[in-house]
Amino acid sequence: MEGPTVRFLGGVREIGGNKILIEDGPDRVLFDFGPSFSPRMEEYYVDYLQPRSTCPAKDLLEFDLLPRIPGLYSKEALGDSDLAYVPPEVSAIFVSHAHADHAGHLRLVDPEIPVYVGEGTRTLLDAISSSTTMKYGEHPWRVFQDATPVRVGRIEVVPYPVDHSIPFAYGFLIRTSGGTLAYTGDFRQHGPRAPDTHRFFEAVAREGVDGLIIEGTRAGPDPRRNLTEEGVRASVDRVLDGHRALALACTYPRDVDRLSTLHAAAVAADRSLVVSVRTAHLLTQVAPRLPPGTVPIPGRSAGIEVYARRKLKSYVWERPFLEQALPADEVSRDGRRYLLALDFQHFPELIDLRPETGSPYIHSMSEPFSEDDVSDHVMHNWLDHFGLVFHQMHASGHASGAELLELIRQTRARTVFPIHTEHPEAFETAGPTVRPPELGKAYPVGTTR
Repeated sequence: MEGPTVRFLGGVREIGGNKILIEDGPDRVLFDFGPSFSPRMEEYYVDYLQPRSTCPAKDLLEFDLLPRIPGLYSKEALGDSDLAYVPPEVSAIFVSHAHADHAGHLRLVDPEIPVYVGEGTRTLLDAISSSTTMKYGEHPWRVFQDATPVRVGRIEVVPYPVDHSIPFAYGFLIRTSGGTLAYTGDFRQHGPRAPDTHRFFEAVAREGVDGLIIEGTRAGPDPRRNLTEEGVRASVDRVLDGHRALALACTYPRDVDRLSTLHAAAVAADRSLVVSVRTAHLLTQVAPRLPPGTVPIPGRSAGIEVYARRKLKSYVWERPFLEQALPADEVSRDGRRYLLALDFQHFPELIDLRPETGSPYIHSMSEPFSEDDVSDHVMHNWLDHFGLVFHQMHASGHASGAELLELIRQTRARTVFPIHTEHPEAFETAGPTVRPPELGKAYPVGTTR
């Protein structure tokens, strides 16, 4: 096929796993590279049954859980796979944001391939890598600047910040020799950085793009309430106002906006937000990349404390927070003073905390598309055992189905490719420009053939 093309190697009729390859002559640029949250992965790998660390790409390729792209994977990741190692044939990878389904497979990539990220995303990846088992591998990291073009051979990429449930998320304008594409990454327009999303889509409309690659997590059946971050805050305020016991909350540990909301609500209720050591580490690392005063910093901001979970050993990155951390007996003894943000893996702490029957549990997460999830019935078993009252309040990290359709109309893109969705048919009402992509098929850029 002559001229530039775009191929979808993941994210097709599934949530997550975006892998978008744009080729223009000898130049090949990949956008995002992470695992899918599709059930297919769990057909082969679940819990402690995981790909071998000595050859993870080989083990995933065995079940077609990775695209067979020569010149992408490292020699170590391939091992003696039937996809033979060849030197890099991918020119660069651009990462839209630091969620696992967009960046989690970077560790498999040949270390000679440059990886382009925003400055804040680079900080987030470092914080995650240093405090979890998630690793991203060694790469020539390239940090791009907002709205500043980056040229990779014939391909020019312009990154624009967008609003999402993790900070430092981006969409991209992608200019090729045959036409221009826009890739949204994951986005919403009901969070604190909604103006960023609006500016990106205004730029897309001005550009007159040939193709719009748009995420559709919430397309199709969607029973979730479309709360804003302000709506979450108001709901948390009401719960805290009605209780004088220890209050508990759970949110995604990288949702910095939600942690800021919980902190503000706690302070307004004359409480302190208590976070895990890992969350304290992440907040401390990302705060310098965000406007002053927008992120609570343990040890420096009022109304935020760190929880001292009993462990057999501590890591170097944990130690700055441990001296002043609160043990379970102190949090339990004076529970009315605290809103404890308890990660799922820390639920066993409830055995020591023993909150009063009827204490509120604020579940501030909903999309079942995260490496941090536990099954719903397991969560409720714990809550029922301790007599905690469940409260659901969450602002999604993704635009609603109606918003997606309206944005498509505004951009007037010649072709629309819905990805990161289990319901691409929900986009059909946007008109004949919608083309649900087929996995692996090459589509020419600049024509609707």
